[in-house]
Amino acid sequence: MRIEFPHSARDDFLWTGTLLRVGSAADNDLVLATTQAAPQHLRIEQDRRGWVLQVLPGALRVYVNARPVRERALLRAGDMLSVGDCRMRLCADACPVDRSAPTCVPAARDSVALRARAGTYSGRVLPVGNGIELGAFGRWPLDLPQGESAGFKLGWQAGQLVLDATTGSVNYPLRVNGIAVNHAILQPGDQLSLGSHRFVLDAPGMRLEPVPPPPPVPAPAVVEAAGPHGELGWLIVTAVLLALAIGWALWWRF
Repeated sequence: MRIEFPHSARDDFLWTGTLLRVGSAADNDLVLATTQAAPQHLRIEQDRRGWVLQVLPGALRVYVNARPVRERALLRAGDMLSVGDCRMRLCADACPVDRSAPTCVPAARDSVALRARAGTYSGRVLPVGNGIELGAFGRWPLDLPQGESAGFKLGWQAGQLVLDATTGSVNYPLRVNGIAVNHAILQPGDQLSLGSHRFVLDAPGMRLEPVPPPPPVPAPAVVEAAGPHGELGWLIVTAVLLALAIGWALWWRF
């Protein structure tokens, strides 16, 4: 996981372990300023459910996507974490443009939907169907601060669900799992965000096609290991050669 610090000159923080400790004390993995965090403020642990946030005792409230968390929360790539005045964006390791593409049979497309987690449509489920467009020119408008406009659309191409930005915003780029994109192939569980609007892709009918195993490579011909018979043959040949060499030396000398 990569952690970005929006509107800050701080470099990105790369985390490859299973436990991340965050606080102002020097023994944390990610150290924040004393004005931002308690000495031991929170921990993020990776388990079978994903990334689990735990707010430690004595720490001030933590916010995930502007919602307060008192004890625990399940995180996903693309979430915005706020500790004091420090904002952290959790980003996936893999770029959604370069990864493997899942496919969905037409009969299963009715189950594919965008579940809104924040923004105008929070709590609603928007069916994707044969395609859906959100933004200034779509059925589902998206409000952005300062009157900016941006939008995106989802559509099917060769059984894959493709995301394209329709109008862009410099201040509020379209993101998939925290990574800014203009085009991406989506997978189940992806989080799409545009400004304060957040959607998670629910797609139980989508699946990654298994990669066919490579054809078996024919085994090279096995040379029979020298056993007792092979060793005896070499001994006989060696003895014959030695006898010829001795005989030739005696004949030459006398």
